[in-house]
Amino acid sequence: MPTIIIINNNIIMTTTTTSPTQEKDSTIQQLLRQQKQTLRKQIRTRIKSSYPPSVTTTKLLAQSDLTFSRLFALSQYQNAKSVGFFLSMPHGEIQTRNAIRRIAMKDGKELFVPRVGLDFEKCDMDLIRCDTKLCSLSDGDDSGAGDDIGGEDGEGGGELFYDSWPRNKWGIPEAPTSTTGEDVAQPGDIDLLLVPGLAFDTHGHRLGQGKGYYDRFIARMRNNGNEDGSAGCGGKEKKPFLIGVCLEEQFLEEVPQGIDLGGGGDGGIIPVSDHDYIMDMVLTPSRTLDVPKS
Repeated sequence: MPTIIIINNNIIMTTTTTSPTQEKDSTIQQLLRQQKQTLRKQIRTRIKSSYPPSVTTTKLLAQSDLTFSRLFALSQYQNAKSVGFFLSMPHGEIQTRNAIRRIAMKDGKELFVPRVGLDFEKCDMDLIRCDTKLCSLSDGDDSGAGDDIGGEDGEGGGELFYDSWPRNKWGIPEAPTSTTGEDVAQPGDIDLLLVPGLAFDTHGHRLGQGKGYYDRFIARMRNNGNEDGSAGCGGKEKKPFLIGVCLEEQFLEEVPQGIDLGGGGDGGIIPVSDHDYIMDMVLTPSRTLDVPKS
């Protein structure tokens, strides 16, 4: 006989022969995926409307630079010896080029950036140590790498170490596969990790693209290589310190209109499961959110 389960006013019928507890757990995960997909669709529409993909707008670059100015003022950043930083897609998300230019040319941090590789279905990711000396400024000096992270046109000039790298299917530069094992980040190597996302909320919940790249990577870093550890940010602080960064349109203070979300059980807007990592901090162009430890 089919089992009928009602969750958040959603009626789901199951026909499996598993136990009621297993059926409910499976159904909850199914509903969670549906809620996240609905939210992703709305956030992507919001970003596309605010930042048309045909051009990298002045607004997008300005919002990005404001966000990273907040990062550079943090004691967590200033005290970090090593930083994990993502290379942004050409459109549709916060732009990191100017911030990476400052890190590479002024701040002297050890820098790691993601490499997904060619097997996109594996949904696995490493962070690769970069040789940031392979940079240049168009005017031949480093005066532009100071506190003002943008150039006169909103984006710093000159080449960066990753400009010659091949690009993956999302248009993001990736370190060549010839990188040695010594350059691949291991647990304890990264003090502070910048995490992109489609959306974040006031409880530090993150909505990713749906592939789990960052959650798997963080699990390896925080659980000494084991990916079966529980997620979250409670208890003893672990490296890396997680900072989510996003545009204003991606920060959720209330449930978007027309979406029924069950939340994460702690009052957060974005629904989360056990393997979803909570951020330690979230930065937007207008706020610095220090997420309380649960």
